[in-house]
Amino acid sequence: MTTRQRIWSWGIGLAVFIGLFYLLRGVMLPFVAGMAVAYFLDPACDWLERRGASRTIATVIISAVFFLLVALTLVLLVPLLYGQLVDLLQKFPGYLSALREKLVPLIASLEPLIGEEGIAQLRGALADHGGDAIRWLGQMMGGVLARVETVFSLFSLLVITPIVSFYLLRDWDRLVAKIDSWLPRAHAETIREQFRKIDETLAGFVRGQVTVCLLLGLFYGVGLTLVGLESGFIVGFGTGLVSFVPYFGMLIGFAVGIVIAIVQFGDPVSIAMVAGVFLVGQFIEGNFVTPNLVGERIGLHPVWVIFALLAGGALLGFVGVLIAVPTAAVIGVVLRFSIDAYLQSPLYLHDAPGESGSGGGDGDGSS
Repeated sequence: MTTRQRIWSWGIGLAVFIGLFYLLRGVMLPFVAGMAVAYFLDPACDWLERRGASRTIATVIISAVFFLLVALTLVLLVPLLYGQLVDLLQKFPGYLSALREKLVPLIASLEPLIGEEGIAQLRGALADHGGDAIRWLGQMMGGVLARVETVFSLFSLLVITPIVSFYLLRDWDRLVAKIDSWLPRAHAETIREQFRKIDETLAGFVRGQVTVCLLLGLFYGVGLTLVGLESGFIVGFGTGLVSFVPYFGMLIGFAVGIVIAIVQFGDPVSIAMVAGVFLVGQFIEGNFVTPNLVGERIGLHPVWVIFALLAGGALLGFVGVLIAVPTAAVIGVVLRFSIDAYLQSPLYLHDAPGESGSGGGDGDGSS
């Protein structure tokens, strides 16, 4: 088989895999989640193996501890979070209406600057967008929890994900060895090196970012609760959880918190205290937490992460969001390898000797 035929074979196989994944995206959530859990827990299983435990025993211990911690967390936090979430969704349309009323004097004060026509347009836009937000919230409250797909997805996550993660974690090393045996022998070491770089990127970003999001969620939740913000814990904890979307996650939580603070408190000091919680959290996260837990040499630019999350969500929904960062890491490593190969190839260097021998001297003399 020639090199061209091998490339076509791998390309067709990859296209078939992507096509099947897209067609079956509706049932892929528990399997993707199980693979993610197995990937996270594999280092812990390796640690137990190095201390004499068999792979099966290590998998049983690590899986039991992990899912027990998850269950305890859900038992302790879900009632609080669910109650505050329902309360927030019920009150938020009222928050928006009260915010519009508070903005009326401010809008009136702008009349000397933008005129009566500008005031009318501003009020109309505010009313339209406020109405849209209220309608959207109402649809979300009335429809999301009642959807059969949501119930099925929740059931599959609770039942199928632990099973998938257990078997993948138990057989992880054998799966890696099997895939390694399929690699083209002439390029096996190069491919292994790229996979090592992908693993380093994922370990640095995903594992670290999960920890960062949890720490931020607890900090924001406790901080907003202490300053007396209504539904402060769910707003803060939710802000931390969506902080894996660089900048946007914090901005969304900040906007929701400020809207509630304006309506609830009204005085500048209390609003400033709410804003201060977010600002202090960002300062701690940017200067201490992220540099130590995630690091800066992960190879994933924030803009690339944002694009990957939006594209994954648009194409595959929640499953796409789950696989967005790993896919971005793979593409980033492949692109860097391709660029390095290009810069060392005749396609880039074929004119270099002639340019350095004669063309370079002409350039120095004339320009």
